[in-house]
Amino acid sequence: MSDQLPQGIEEMGLPRTFVGFSSTDIRYYRLMLAWKENEHIDFNFTNCQLSQEINSENEAYIKSKCRERIQMASTFAVLIGQDTRSKHKYVRWEMEVALEKECRIIGINLDGSRQMVTATCPPIIRDIGAVFVPFSPKIVAYALENFKMHDKGNRYYPDDVYTKLGYK
Repeated sequence: MSDQLPQGIEEMGLPRTFVGFSSTDIRYYRLMLAWKENEHIDFNFTNCQLSQEINSENEAYIKSKCRERIQMASTFAVLIGQDTRSKHKYVRWEMEVALEKECRIIGINLDGSRQMVTATCPPIIRDIGAVFVPFSPKIVAYALENFKMHDKGNRYYPDDVYTKLGYK
């Protein structure tokens, strides 16, 4: 597989990121894309997500296309909602591919939590050195720009980081 980004994806020194999510949480992914386009929100990343929905029922084909995109990414950001931990067919599989590739893992809690939440976090990304942040543009952008993966544990940012970013 080629390391080249497909035409239309710009590098710009930003982390190449694949965003994994349950289909029930697609509105949050779309909101992240809106943050990226909004000139008043300082949020950006190079999106390695599929550029269009795959019109296929063939699981092997869909997974091959997702694998290609994850292989381009250095970061795997997963939106963690109420049903994410039970989504094994694609979301868990995407996490497995990202771990196999040794991507940085950023867990983005849709419930607003600043730490790993046992009730919603998929076990595959617990205690692996991933960072967990709430779904909010400033802290997600901060994690995308600054986080370095660790060998174990669950990482989170202390309150002073949130304060510096303007959170209360």
